[in-house]
Amino acid sequence: MHLEEMLAYNEKFVENKMYEAYKTDTYPNKKMVIFTCMESRLVELLQRALNIENGDVKMVKNAGAIIRKPFDSIMKSILVAVFKLKADEVVVIGHHDCGMSHVDTEALTVSMTERGIPKETIDTLTHGGINLHEEFHGFDTVEESVLQSVEIIRNHPLLPKEIKVHGLVINPDTGKVDIVTKED
Repeated sequence: MHLEEMLAYNEKFVENKMYEAYKTDTYPNKKMVIFTCMESRLVELLQRALNIENGDVKMVKNAGAIIRKPFDSIMKSILVAVFKLKADEVVVIGHHDCGMSHVDTEALTVSMTERGIPKETIDTLTHGGINLHEEFHGFDTVEESVLQSVEIIRNHPLLPKEIKVHGLVINPDTGKVDIVTKED
């Protein structure tokens, strides 16, 4: 099991004091919060491609780097980073070939039932006002999605006007980053 391997490694990590190489405080050195996708290809690539070291930034992730509602948990995390953790810049980073692009919510629902979620549960949620298509649909282009998330952040009523908010897209194969929108 993978968890057992990870825990065994962790024991040696702590025992050998390997953590000492990563010591830092809670405030990001670069005074930045990055909101990006949970994509596994970006776990190390994103940091290496942008010269980010441990302690440099606050990192917030979800599926697709998508913000749809101004008071969702991602936006709350960004606001905490700004007001409590001294971040003065926000960068939204999407990526090409994202699993959230063109999500077929009908196929997703079928997958749910195939994995043991009763159809009755899905129907109950739907009749209770949960729109699974609205909750799980992805996006057509990563650039449009990044721009949408950036605009929600920039226009948030609780975000100070001096906070810069940028949007980037990274190629998960090469690490090349392109600017979607940048504030000066």
